[in-house]
Amino acid sequence: MMAYSNSNWIVGFLTTAFTLSTMPNGSLQGPHEKRLLNNLLNTYNTLERPVANESEPMEVRFGLTLQQIIDVDEKNQILTTNAWLNLDEKNQLLITNIWLSLEWNDYNLRWNDSEYGGVKDLRITPNKLWKPDVLMYNSADEGFDGTYHTNVVVKSNGSCLYVPPGIFKSTCKIDITWFPFDDQHCDMKFGSWTYDGNQLDLVLNSEEGGDLSDFITNGEWFLIGMPGKKNTIVYQCCPEPYVDVTFTIQIRRRTLYYFFNLIVPCVLISSMALLGFTLPPDSGEKLTLGVTILLSLTVFLNLVAETLPQVSDAIPLLGTYFNCIMFMVASSVVLTVVVLNYHHRTADIHEMPQWIKVVFLLWLPYILCMRRPGKRITWRMLCMSNKKKKEMELQERSSKSLLANVLDIDDDFRNVGNNSGGGVSGGGGYIRPTTIEETGLIQNNGNNRELQIILQELRYITCRMKKADEEAEVISDWKFAAMVVDRFCLLIFTAFTIIATVCVLFSAPHIIVQ
Repeated sequence: MMAYSNSNWIVGFLTTAFTLSTMPNGSLQGPHEKRLLNNLLNTYNTLERPVANESEPMEVRFGLTLQQIIDVDEKNQILTTNAWLNLDEKNQLLITNIWLSLEWNDYNLRWNDSEYGGVKDLRITPNKLWKPDVLMYNSADEGFDGTYHTNVVVKSNGSCLYVPPGIFKSTCKIDITWFPFDDQHCDMKFGSWTYDGNQLDLVLNSEEGGDLSDFITNGEWFLIGMPGKKNTIVYQCCPEPYVDVTFTIQIRRRTLYYFFNLIVPCVLISSMALLGFTLPPDSGEKLTLGVTILLSLTVFLNLVAETLPQVSDAIPLLGTYFNCIMFMVASSVVLTVVVLNYHHRTADIHEMPQWIKVVFLLWLPYILCMRRPGKRITWRMLCMSNKKKKEMELQERSSKSLLANVLDIDDDFRNVGNNSGGGVSGGGGYIRPTTIEETGLIQNNGNNRELQIILQELRYITCRMKKADEEAEVISDWKFAAMVVDRFCLLIFTAFTIIATVCVLFSAPHIIVQ
C-alpha cells in the first residue's frame, strides 16, 4: 500500500511539472499581484517626485494625438476637441496626445517580475500614484481639466501609461478677415502648474508635433497640421523658468457649404436687381422689386453676422462683399426713383434743362448705341454747337404752316398780332387779319364773315395741334431720358457686380475646399 501511494505521488508530481513546463510564459495573477501591490503602495508617497537625484529635473516627454475636432465656436472663440492624454514618464518623461495620452517611468514603481510569479504590469487608479500636474493653460472648460480619469498601466520597469479620454475646450483667437475662405491657428498650451523648469522638464515626443494618424475628418474644417513647440518662460509672478509645450492646430474652413448657400444666392439676388432696370416703368412693380431684393440681402447679411464673433478687429470678406452688393441694390432703388420721376414728367410741370438734353438725349444714347425712332444721332450732331442747332430749328419753323398749305397761300400764321380789335386770343374767338393777303382775300370775297370765322378757327386748331405736338415731344424726351438712365445703370451695375465678385474670389487665400 505504501509503495502504491509513493508511485501515485511521483506520477502526480511529474504531471504537474510537465504541465508547468509546457504552459506559455506569462503572469500568474492572484496572490502574487496582491502581494506586489502591497509591497509597492505601502510605502509609496504620492507627493514625492519620483527621481533618483532630487537635484535634477524630471524629464517628461510630451506628445499629442488629435482624434477629432468637435466644434470651432467663432462667436465665443472656443475650440472644442476630443483627445486622449498620453503622459510618458519614461525616466520621468511626459508625453501628451490628443486623445490625451500620458506615459512616464516612476522610479519607485519597479520590480522583478520573476519574484512575483511573472506579474509584468498592474492597473492602478491615478489618485494612488504620483503624476505630473500637467494642465492646459488656455482651457475654457468649466472644470478647467476636461479629462476623464482612468487607470494607470504600470509595467515592471517603472513605465506608466495613462490614457484618459477627454473633451478639451481651449480659447482660440479667431481671425475672420477672410471668412469664409479663412485659415485658423488655435494654440493648445500644456505645462506643469506648480513644478518649474528646474523640477520638471517637458520635452516634445516628436519633432513633427502632434500625431494625426487617428484623426477623424470634420465636415466644416480641413486639418492642415499640428506642429508643436517647447517654450521656456519666466513669468512676472515667479523668478523660476516654467516650461510648456504648445501645439498649434492649423485648420482650414471648407467653403463648399458657404459658397453654394451664401455666395451663389447673393449673386443671383443681385442679378435680379439688375433685371429691375429692364422692367418697364409703367408696370408699377419696378420700385417694389428693388426694395424686396434689398430686404433679402439684409436677411442674408444677418445670417452671416450670427456666425461671427462680435469684434471690431476685422471685417470679414463675405461681409464686405455683401455690403458692396447691398450698396449696389440700394443705389439701384434710388436710381429707380429717378427713372420713375423722369418717366412721369409732363410739359406742364417740368421743363427739360439743356444739360439733360445734351447728356441724356445725345451723348449717352450715342455711347450706348440706343436708337430713337425718327431721330438719328450722328457724330456731326454731337459736335454741332448750340447756335447752329437753334438756326436749324428756326429754319424748320419758317416752313409753311398747315393753314397756308390748306389755303394754298404763302403765310406764316405763327406771327399772330396781339391787336385787340376784332379778335380775341385763345380758343375760338375772332382774330383780326394781320397780313395784306388776308385782308385782300376777305375783301375779294365780299367781306364774307363765314370765311373769316373758318380762317380763325383753323388758326386756333393749328396752334392747339402744335402745342399738343410740343407737349408730346417733351413727354417723349423725358421718357427717353428715363430709358437712357435705365440702360446706363444696367451696364454700370452689371460691371460693378462682376468686378466685386471676381475681386472677392481672387483676393481670398483659397476658393473652394471640399
